Amino acid sequence: MISANNVTLRVGKKALFEDVNIKFTEGNCYGMIGANGAGKSTFLKILSGQLEPTNGEVVITPGERLSFLQQDHSKYNEYLVLDAVIMGNARLYEIMKEKERIYAKEDFTDEDGIRASELEADFAAMNGWEAESDAASLLNGLGIDTELHGKPVEDLTGPERVKVLLAQALFGNPDILLLDEPTNHLDLDAIAWLEEFLINFENTVIVVSHDRYFLNKVCTQIADIDYGKIQLYAGNYDFWYESSQLLIRQMKEANKKKEEKIKELQEFISRFSANASKSKQATSRKRALEKIQLDEIKPSSRKYPYIDFRPNREIGNEVLSVEGLSKTIDGEKVLDQLTFTLNHDDKVAFVGSNELAKTVLFRILMGEMEPDEGTYKWGITTSQAYFPKDFGSEFSSDYTITEWLTQYSENKDATYVRGFLGRMLFGGEDGVKRLKVLSGGEKVRCLLSKMMISGANVLLLDEPTNHLDMESITALNNGMIKFPGVLLFTSRDHQIVQTTANRIMEIVPGGRLIDKITTYDEYLESDEMARKRQTYTVNTEEDD
Repeated sequence: MISANNVTLRVGKKALFEDVNIKFTEGNCYGMIGANGAGKSTFLKILSGQLEPTNGEVVITPGERLSFLQQDHSKYNEYLVLDAVIMGNARLYEIMKEKERIYAKEDFTDEDGIRASELEADFAAMNGWEAESDAASLLNGLGIDTELHGKPVEDLTGPERVKVLLAQALFGNPDILLLDEPTNHLDLDAIAWLEEFLINFENTVIVVSHDRYFLNKVCTQIADIDYGKIQLYAGNYDFWYESSQLLIRQMKEANKKKEEKIKELQEFISRFSANASKSKQATSRKRALEKIQLDEIKPSSRKYPYIDFRPNREIGNEVLSVEGLSKTIDGEKVLDQLTFTLNHDDKVAFVGSNELAKTVLFRILMGEMEPDEGTYKWGITTSQAYFPKDFGSEFSSDYTITEWLTQYSENKDATYVRGFLGRMLFGGEDGVKRLKVLSGGEKVRCLLSKMMISGANVLLLDEPTNHLDMESITALNNGMIKFPGVLLFTSRDHQIVQTTANRIMEIVPGGRLIDKITTYDEYLESDEMARKRQTYTVNTEEDD
């Protein structure tokens, strides 16, 4: 068990948390939610001991081991992958290394023998003999192939390093597990594996995530941070949303009845306070009026943008035809003879672990990259807007937000342009913010403003939810569902894929395409998907 007792954290004169009292118990998975800036990650740092509160204390049951997901992706670059995972249990790793040092000594003494015997006992008690196989199992589950386990962490890609750090946090069955955005940079298969791991995990988990589907799958309770307080709700994310909305409605209804009673009493007092025969009744009603207290309903710190993609023209029947498209990058064939045709009502989710293949396809379709072979042709009624995964170059100029967006708008009127920024929560003086000072989330909201103002009837979105908070992801999800044009998109957000796509395309290893008109959940459950995974498992084993 871990608890926060009267925890307060002040940053300057501002209190980020004020007298927080909360207890996290064994067997529960707590989803910590709140608006950007509410302090979710900060509170996890307080719980893990990385940050000291201004007042109060964190108490952990004696003897329990706490593990947390490291955020420094290069911290373990010098270590081998398997060692980095085992370091998740620091004491076990120390024992392993001390054993190695003792056994490597040329002048092995009696004292060394006694010490080695003690270490061996501790090692066995901590299931040390299973450490390497357990670490390998975690890595394989997250999609890190066995041949990478003996390599230095620095040799891995960015997403692979994140998986190593996640495996490290999960290693050794910690009593308390703190995970800050664990699904970031994970492909959908790895997220599904992590969901099952946490569902079966019997100890305490506290997780911060913007992935609604993930929170619904794994959480037994929700810890909602708003206005420096943390309120616990039983159930998953959807249950929290319904419960919190119901509570607000009940408070509003109760206040409405109280306001009606107040009005009734005030009218009686006004009419009869000067009437001698009614003076006692008027006095009684004054006392009753003084006792009525309206419930304080604070507006939430959460803010939802309004995302509405409206095409300037209706799309025709001919949208896109792709024939024999192939592309090799650094000796790897990422696209192999891709052939497909899009229909005017298609909303296509591109899924699968090969993120490079999806990005390369989108860049080719937008004319930013040439294929090695094959052709593609957009219909004459189509117009495209593109959200790139890597958008850093978009924000390298010294423009203000308004100046930047105006260059993409046919209507140059400042009020018109600011209207689109306002929908994305850039109000008042935000319009004169310089691009260079924007946060990741602000840049994404700018790009979505650009897509809305374009009036395009075909949207290509490559991981648009990165950097967005829960409220913006929800707004984007709703905007994608309502969009009357054609969508091609990638996303790690299961709920967006399931609720938006009516067609699934997966670029499998080797660059070939599986194309199904179905929902995402149905695709995952299909026999072909199971056979495909089995085939590639067998092929990988044969290659090894």
